[in-house]
Amino acid sequence: MENSNVVRVKYKDQKKYVFSPTCTFESFLECVARKFDLPTMDIKVFDGSRTEVDQEAFEYLMKQPDVPVLEIFIPETTSEDSFISGSLADAEDSSGSDDTVILTRSPRELRQAKERRLAQMIEDILKGSPGGDKIINEYARTKCLSDSRRRDMVKILVAHMTKEHGTSPPRRLKEDYALGIISLFPYLADPRSKLGYEHFYNGEDGSGYLAWRIKTLQKEASEGRVKRSRLSQAGGPSVDRDPYKEGNWLSDERQCEEAIALMKHTADESVIKEKMRLTLVYRQKILRDTDKSTDVLTIFPRFMDIPGLIEQDFTLLFGDTTSAKLMEKWSTNIKPKVIAQSRGLTQTGELQDLIQNAVATEVEEGWDSDMSSILLLVHLLPPSTQGRKRPGKISARQACDYLVKFLKNVVSIEGHLEGITQSVQPYLLAVGPKKSRIQSYFIVVDKQALPCKSSNSLAAVDELFKAHYVFGTTYCHELTNVYTFLQTTVYDIDVEITKVNPRVAELRARMLQ
Repeated sequence: MENSNVVRVKYKDQKKYVFSPTCTFESFLECVARKFDLPTMDIKVFDGSRTEVDQEAFEYLMKQPDVPVLEIFIPETTSEDSFISGSLADAEDSSGSDDTVILTRSPRELRQAKERRLAQMIEDILKGSPGGDKIINEYARTKCLSDSRRRDMVKILVAHMTKEHGTSPPRRLKEDYALGIISLFPYLADPRSKLGYEHFYNGEDGSGYLAWRIKTLQKEASEGRVKRSRLSQAGGPSVDRDPYKEGNWLSDERQCEEAIALMKHTADESVIKEKMRLTLVYRQKILRDTDKSTDVLTIFPRFMDIPGLIEQDFTLLFGDTTSAKLMEKWSTNIKPKVIAQSRGLTQTGELQDLIQNAVATEVEEGWDSDMSSILLLVHLLPPSTQGRKRPGKISARQACDYLVKFLKNVVSIEGHLEGITQSVQPYLLAVGPKKSRIQSYFIVVDKQALPCKSSNSLAAVDELFKAHYVFGTTYCHELTNVYTFLQTTVYDIDVEITKVNPRVAELRARMLQ
């Protein structure tokens, strides 16, 4: 901040005064108190846009070529109503003057004024930095930023932030930068998050692109590393749930045991489905019991031979509307955007094959169109780093194998299940002569193969997702980003309470704008 800057200040009906500010906001307040002979330092300052000025805003204003008149207000000695009415009177009496007038403003108007100021700050930083114009121009042209442009933007803003405020900037400053980003580039906001900018900076746990870049700079500057506890995921398949609607569920344990015994011996599918419906609450109670949850397929073995029971349980938990969302949204809305976003990734032979198959009406080799587009989503949301205690980060290609495995129909399913040597999360087993001609899908859970209701690949993925909620199993670590994207973007489940990776929030914003 240059000492040659001057600030014009107005207090009540007194004329404007000129000050030579020192480098801090506190020094400026002391100067104001002395000049106006004010008995208190608990004063508020407003700028020409009628927005309250804090330390960060003051430092920003001091760097502008034309500093606006600043208005002083003391809450303890003057009520807000009298301050506002006095300001309005000033407006009537001084139409020809350049005194600042503070008008009555709603919280929404104050927030909008702050957003405009922060957007202007971000724009000024970008325009004053090499490569910043390319970022602004790309957004103006596409209403989006590619991954490389987003990374460039984060590097520029963090470089500016740390240059002005050091390598450990305060939380409020990082939040201001994040808000400034989505204020300048509104299509980058995540409409499913509380504030819209958490993927750039989340003050609750210190995550987001800005925070990660700052941590990288801190790591480069020092060998020491600060460990931070992570918030556990509050939403998702392991949450205790009640049925979507009230129903005549069997609550008496003896009645439930009688229904379970009947289901094991009857061949009437309609009876089985009705008894499964009546025992939903009892089954959910078993899943919440850590001693019994692994026995759910032993207690309810008809999951293993009656297709459609997973769909029925999920619909009872969430309702018909939620249950139908993937089938309704994917092909017409999400799939084309996934394909378009995938074209911006580094192109490998496998990725090019998936894109080609995803846009094709008929496929000769490789996965069909819908499965190819789902696997493109895995490439867009690859596994996150697992930490030093786990194996190294795996590739998106390897992660695809955690979602679906192909089994030629000449190989027995029993042999495949016997080959499972360790506990795995649910995945699809696609059986057929080749990937483009799958005859049937199974969901593998606890070394059991549960038949899917449909041989359609998208319907099979839909059922796989639902199986996590029906059996209360957590997402596969390698596919957590993919599943939380589907959960919060497509199915709209636990959106407000689910912690998502910033990459998920960014892609979600692109899909929903």
